[in-house]
Amino acid sequence: MSDRGIIGLALLAALLGQGFLSAAAPASAQILNFASQNSEAAIEIYADDGIEWQQDNMIFLARGNANAVRGDVAVHADLLRAHYQENNGGDTVIKRLDAVGHVRIVTPTETAYGEKGVYDIDNAIFVLSGGKVRLVAGEDEITADRQLEYWELKQMAVARGNAQAVRANKKLRANVLVAYFRKTSKGKNEIHRIEAFESVRMETAGEKVTADRSVYNVKSGIATLTGSVTIIRGSNRLDGCSAKMNLNTGISTLYSCSPSQAGGKRVHGLIKPSNVKKK
Repeated sequence: MSDRGIIGLALLAALLGQGFLSAAAPASAQILNFASQNSEAAIEIYADDGIEWQQDNMIFLARGNANAVRGDVAVHADLLRAHYQENNGGDTVIKRLDAVGHVRIVTPTETAYGEKGVYDIDNAIFVLSGGKVRLVAGEDEITADRQLEYWELKQMAVARGNAQAVRANKKLRANVLVAYFRKTSKGKNEIHRIEAFESVRMETAGEKVTADRSVYNVKSGIATLTGSVTIIRGSNRLDGCSAKMNLNTGISTLYSCSPSQAGGKRVHGLIKPSNVKKK
């Protein structure tokens, strides 16, 4: 067997032992689920310009249209860099994997994009950065200008920097968006709550809303907003300190400030009759 083939098998064995990629995911499963699975599926590595083993630096490099594939899940990049250590038994243990250039993480129905990706295996954190990072999953799309993180142990994803979540005619923007996952009875991950922080802006087909913070319950469709809330519908405007919006029914309720907030300022509304003719 050639040296290149031996190096390739060593890298495959190390990645497989660490469970870098999840097993083949069902079409409805969430992307960015890097938890180790009880699977015997092999990880395959492809690279147009070969795989290099830097023993002194303890790094494996796969260059040129590099791909790491396991089942229906794949990581694509111009370069994949695996940092490893050797344990007392002499086994190779991957500590971190870097993906550089045109990074894509792909399942049959979801794709995440970025220019750089870093997977911290010890802490089970994957970070995409570089330009506008993007996650497309069916009808949902999340983008951010700074980075997209997936915290496996905490089961949450964080989008930072002009973050935006879009589905159909609904948009949620903020400096930071945090999506929390939980497993269904069938063992699949699903988003059950989204929190938005700083400069929150929400748009539906008929309303535009601003606030300091928002918590959205996906199942109930209820968004709880706090901090200088403004709801605009057409030429009508409502201002208050907090609000509850049911995005499923279209019913919104605005609340006054407490005595400790803005001196107990009451809700204010500006309603413009539609039958008033302009002079």
